[in-house]
Amino acid sequence: MARNILKLGALEAQKTAFLLCDIQETFRPHIKHFGEVVKVANKMVAAAKVFKIPVYVSEQYPKGLGHTTKDINISDAALVYEKTKFSMFTPELQEKLKKDVPNLSSVILFGIEAHVCIEQTVIDLLNEDINVHVLADGVSSRSLMDRGLALQRMQALGCFITTSENVLFKLLRDKNHPAFKDISKLNKVPTVDILGYDITSKL
Repeated sequence: MARNILKLGALEAQKTAFLLCDIQETFRPHIKHFGEVVKVANKMVAAAKVFKIPVYVSEQYPKGLGHTTKDINISDAALVYEKTKFSMFTPELQEKLKKDVPNLSSVILFGIEAHVCIEQTVIDLLNEDINVHVLADGVSSRSLMDRGLALQRMQALGCFITTSENVLFKLLRDKNHPAFKDISKLNKVPTVDILGYDITSKL
């Protein structure tokens, strides 16, 4: 019997959602490589338009911590919502996902912080049997140790630790996909290596 290809890490646009977690301007001075995380977020937001994949944006306690950085255009987001819970998977998001992506099977997750809000979102999504792809080039923390250990833990939980380029070409699947040129342009500059995640290393 053939295995479920989505469980193996394949992606289908109509069964996928993008989750952008708490990339708020207040955090810029404190998060390692904040600018690189912003670049990846912009790439994913642009790709979402091409693939017609909804983007959901959370903001952690914006009354005190401010809103998503203006360096990311979230005007077309399917939902921008505030939270105090660390996980993005709030009742508000759950209801919106049910309406927007009734056959949801995969989530692409990026933002901050890797060891707090990202990891707790992963746990909640996996608990609902949703495949989770965490962008290693699109997540960070105040500490690179926290970030690296979080990626290791999330992989051990059954998460796909991947990159923005990997995800976008998985969504394309074929050079003859009508979006090939647009997506190739978004990937013209390769992922920056400075975030330094090595699955063979033991921190």
